[in-house]
Amino acid sequence: MAEYPRPLAYDPETAAALFDEGRWEKSFASEPNGGNCVEVNLGSSGLVGVRDTKLQASPVFVFDVGEWDAFLAGVKAGQFDLA
Repeated sequence: MAEYPRPLAYDPETAAALFDEGRWEKSFASEPNGGNCVEVNLGSSGLVGVRDTKLQASPVFVFDVGEWDAFLAGVKAGQFDLA
């Protein structure tokens, strides 16, 4: 896969500051006991944040809208299926 320069340099350890804390949404597929949880934040600045809810100080991974759309298309196409 080709590497493209990112328009925004960020540190996953401090990237949470790019997002409104109240806008994190847990995946509907997350387990009720807290296992296998991921949260997504559709930021107002055209960025998408993803973090692991099992880790209290989870790093936040940041994607632009194009990257996020490509990821979702891959998920829907089964590109990441394990079997």
